[in-house]
Amino acid sequence: MAHRVYGELMRYAHDLKTERKMHLQEGRKAQQYLDMCWKQMDNSKKKFERECREAEKAQQSYERLDNDTNATKADVEKAKQQLNLRTHMADENKNEYAAQLQNFNGEQHKHFYVVIPQIYKQLQEMDERRTIKLSECYRGFADSERKVIPIISKCLEGMILAAKSVDERRDSQMVVDSFKSGFEPPGDFPFEDYSQHIYRTISDGTISASKQESGKVDAKTTVGKAKGKLWLFGKKPKGPALEDFSHLPPEQRRKKLQQRIDELNRELQKESDQKEALNKMKDVYEKNPQMGDPGSLQPKLAETMNNIDRLRMEIHKNEAWLSEVEGKTGGRGDRRHSSDINHLVTQGRESPEGSYTDDANQEVRGPPQQHGHHSEFDDEFEDDDPLPAIGHCKAIYPFDGHNEGTLAMKEGEVLYIIEEDKGDGWTRARRQNGEEGYVPTSYIDVTLEKNSKGAVTYI
Repeated sequence: MAHRVYGELMRYAHDLKTERKMHLQEGRKAQQYLDMCWKQMDNSKKKFERECREAEKAQQSYERLDNDTNATKADVEKAKQQLNLRTHMADENKNEYAAQLQNFNGEQHKHFYVVIPQIYKQLQEMDERRTIKLSECYRGFADSERKVIPIISKCLEGMILAAKSVDERRDSQMVVDSFKSGFEPPGDFPFEDYSQHIYRTISDGTISASKQESGKVDAKTTVGKAKGKLWLFGKKPKGPALEDFSHLPPEQRRKKLQQRIDELNRELQKESDQKEALNKMKDVYEKNPQMGDPGSLQPKLAETMNNIDRLRMEIHKNEAWLSEVEGKTGGRGDRRHSSDINHLVTQGRESPEGSYTDDANQEVRGPPQQHGHHSEFDDEFEDDDPLPAIGHCKAIYPFDGHNEGTLAMKEGEVLYIIEEDKGDGWTRARRQNGEEGYVPTSYIDVTLEKNSKGAVTYI
């Protein structure tokens, strides 16, 4: 349709415009020539009229002198010569006017009976050809539409079949598999017995204060921390994307790392093929020096080798991250339920998104996800009151806190503790000015209040 109908119409319309312009230009030229003939005839007519009036004046002057008895013969003879001259000039202008008139009448007859009808005939033939061309295009358009109707019908039938085969369960499961975070649900809340300070007994069955205190968990802070990961009901963290994708949930991080590893493997295969081809070409050049210089391939070979080494390092690094997230995701739930938590130094410190490092001086990659702003759902799930302080801590090492949700601190700085370490290597703290954030547990010396919950509060 685009070639036989639209394209042909555009080309033919351009040709018609050119032809029509040519015919109209011929008509204008014919009209201009007729106007020129009329001007020549009109000028000769006016000149003949003027000479006739001059001849009449000369005749009247001659007759007046001829009848005047006082006029001399010389005056009469001069007036007669003037009359003859004017009469002769009037006769010549008469002949000129007659010739111009005859020529104009002929040209006018030719203009209106030959030239103009011919131009109109050409315009008419052009329009008839345009009509025939339009009919051919209409027919071609209809043929093209008729040919694609079965294809369109088949497509519509396919759409109907696809609509009938929609499985909402399968589709929703695909969405779940694509976007599941991999976070573990929070554990059960322990029983907190506040009556032990009122009803003290000597019975061995009484829950000891030390055990109660060690298992004490702030329900409000735990819910707040767990809820920070429910991105559907709050804003996603807007921190910068990290190279190891540690800003993403575990399952999404695993998918991203696997996708990057696949891409790097494809690039590595391309570079390896290129290296093999260059080596073969180098062998050919060495056997046949007339075909080329083997040394000219050395820079390209060196560049390819560097690319291969770089890609292998990248693959090794991403595979380490992938094995790390795959190995740590399965054991996350057990670590969360553990009651014996070391707040200072752990054998394998866990980063906010499930990544670990054994180096106590190495800064962790990012804090647990924390939302500093309220979404439209926050009013239903979150209390706006500040969290109570459950203790205090002193910074052993400085921490710059570049990642979103972290709190920078200086060595020796004292902070309030508002949320304990839940096994992920992070403790939530607050300054005197109200600024809150997460700090590495191994960077601080923690002191919790023993006697009453929330003994130190921020006002």
